[in-house]
Formats: sequence, structure tokens, C-alpha cells
Amino acid sequence: MKIFIVLIGMIAGTGIFAQTDARIYDIIHAVSAERIEADITTLAQFGTRHTLSDTVSQTRGIGAARRWIKAAFETISKDCSDCLDVFYQKDLVQKGANNRIVKDVWVVNVVAIQKGTKYPNRYIIMSGDIDSRVSDPNDFTSDSPGANDNASGMAGALEAARVLSKYQFESSIIYVGLSGEEQGLFGGKGLAQYAKDKGWDIIGVLNNDMIGNIQGVDGVISNRDFRIFSEPVPPTETESERNARRFYGGEVDGISRQLARFVYTTTKTYMPEMHPNLIYRLDRFGRGGHHRPFNDAGFAGIRIMESHENYTQQHQDLRLEDGIEYGDRLKFVNFEYAKKLTAVNAISMASLAWAPPAPTNVAIGGIVEPSVKLKWDKVEGAVGYKIYWRDTTSPTWDYSRYVGDTNTFTLEGIVIDNYFFGVASVGKDGHESVVVFPNKTFR
Repeated sequence: MKIFIVLIGMIAGTGIFAQTDARIYDIIHAVSAERIEADITTLAQFGTRHTLSDTVSQTRGIGAARRWIKAAFETISKDCSDCLDVFYQKDLVQKGANNRIVKDVWVVNVVAIQKGTKYPNRYIIMSGDIDSRVSDPNDFTSDSPGANDNASGMAGALEAARVLSKYQFESSIIYVGLSGEEQGLFGGKGLAQYAKDKGWDIIGVLNNDMIGNIQGVDGVISNRDFRIFSEPVPPTETESERNARRFYGGEVDGISRQLARFVYTTTKTYMPEMHPNLIYRLDRFGRGGHHRPFNDAGFAGIRIMESHENYTQQHQDLRLEDGIEYGDRLKFVNFEYAKKLTAVNAISMASLAWAPPAPTNVAIGGIVEPSVKLKWDKVEGAVGYKIYWRDTTSPTWDYSRYVGDTNTFTLEGIVIDNYFFGVASVGKDGHESVVVFPNKTFR
């Protein structure tokens, strides 16, 4: 049996105690840039992985790519005594579904599920995209290596599976390669609907789309910055929830935003050399990614990606023009950086999968009082709870207090009007759930 130690230390200047689990550092060190490079290289060598490309060839096209991905997941599973359930999830998308579907096509996702020991129907998902494209989104024959967009994200999901499959978790983890992203996010739509039909309890989707570039088109070079995109509130919220928010706040406290903060905090705790940037936007301006279909279905989902994009290498025909080399080529990918962002995903998923479920029915009170009252329903697996609060203009949870195994607590001397509040569950190893913003009030 592997022995691990939970270390408790005070974060300088804050008065906040932070728990660290030695296993998380082991996970960081286990992620391999060499294996990620090998996987990106293999994916780029399929020529094109366009959603409408060849499915019969063994060496070219999306069919060959997805068969190779499935075989890679199956190999990982064999190495962990068949701990992964690997399968295709597919949907037929008919010609004319949009102007990028010029013929009927099966959009096929490759799914690998690592079942949790205690909460098998509770899922954390890491996704990468299988497909690639050139300048014309309907050109499904020209070479489109898609080394960064998005072989890097797909390779990250494979590597996370290799590393995390060596551990057991209370909740389930899904590693998935999604197809049809460039044609209209069809793979994500299909899997989100599949999840709803199966009644999956999805607590977080980490969509990785381009995690391998460190030199931006603006000339900035950084191998430590990355972005976390998240929408403010779910599009599925009710009219009464929208009306309540006008009076009680929470415009930037939806479930996806809390997931983004969780990844931010986990990264700053275990990988302080990295600089996660919380971007308060569903995705890049006017653009889309495969977390969005899960958001549309009411699930928490975020996009993790590089901070410094190079647009000459995205969605481009391979060419040399005015001295600029266009195209998403293998030579432009920084594998050490892809390793870092893969580690960010792996430790975030492990922390979530080792944590108890989040508290439910979190309520807040303290109107016209010199204190704040919070109450919640206890959850199985929690040994205690932590109350978080922050200035209303702060993007992160900056203050906290562990309050023990209780379902109600009063923060004396803190005026409810001046802060936002939330509650997280704490497990026996110190791992915490995502913070839950109060969804009701009481007196």
C-alpha cells in the first residue's frame, strides 16, 4: 500500500490553512513530455483528421486517428488491470445540419471511463478534440496536421489517463476525444446528451483546446501563463433565479465559474510557478469550444488553453507567404508546456475525484445584522466544511474558515453586504469540493 502524507501549512500573510497531499506532487512529476510529444506526433501524421475525412484508411483520416486513440486507451487500461471502460459514442449528423456539414457523417467520440469506488455515477471529464481543419472548413482532403489544434489537447487527455489510472478515486473520471468540433461542436453535443440520457452526475468538464503554444502572434513568449475560460451563470437558470440574483448577487458565481476558481486554486497551491488567468467569458471573443455544449445542458464546464495564441498556425492551409510559415505544424508545439497544462488538468481532476460531494441547499442570512449566517445540508464523505468569502470585486475566494462537522455557522463581525460567500465540503485527506454559492436566504 502506498503511504501518503497530508501536510498542513499556513499561507503567509493570510491566516488561511492549506492542505497539501503528497500524491498530487507525484502526479505532477509523473506527467511525461516525451509521451505527449510521441502522441502529438502520431496524431499529426494522420495527414488530416477532418470530421468528414477518410474513415477506411489505416494511415490517413479521422477514422484511423480515432481507432489509434481507442487502442491507446485500451493499452492504458490493460496496464491498470482493465480499469478503464473504453468505447465509441457516436451520433449521425445529416447533410445540411449547418453549412459545414456537406455530407452525412457519423460523429464518433472515443470515451474512456475510470469508475469511482464510492460515487461511480459522479463524473469529472477531461476532453480533447480529435478533428482538425485548414482554411476552408469544408476542405476534408488537404493536409491538416492539427498539431496544436488540437492534437495537444487529445494527447493531454491520453497522458492524464496514463498517470491517473495508477490511482483509485472515489468519483469517476472520464477521458474523452471529441469529434466534430470544427464543424459545429457536434461531438460535445452528442456526449452531453448521452450523459443526460444516462443520468450522469457531471460535476465538471475540463475542455482542453490548444495547450501547446508559448509564442503568441504578438511576439509574447511565456511557458507559464494559461487561460481558464468560464461562463458567469448557466444558461439553464430559471427566471426566479435571475430575479433573485438582482437583489442578492451572484452574477459571476455560477457553477462553471466556481469550477474555474477550483482549478485556479489547485494550480496555485501545487504548481505556484504557473500563472492561471481567469477569463470571465464563455470562450474567446466570438469563438467556441467543446465545453459549451455541456454548459448548454446545464453542466459545469470550462476551457483550459494557452494564453498566447498564434493565429498564423490555426485553421490555415500549409504554405509560406510573405516570409510567414502558415499552418498548424508539429514544429510549433512546445511539449514541455503541454506537459505543464496536462499536469494542471490531472491534479485538478484528482483533487475533485478524491473530494467529497459539494454541500447542498446552501443558504445565507444576516440582513441588517453585524454577522453572516450560513447553513447547508451535510453530504456523505465530508468530515467538515469550510466557509469562503471574498470582496465583491475579487475574482478569487480570498478568505476562509474551517468550521468543522456542522451544518450551520455564524461569522461574527462580518457584514453580509460587503462580501460574497460560499461553502465547500472537506474530506478526510483535506481535499475540498468546489465552493457552492448560496442559492437561498433565511433569517
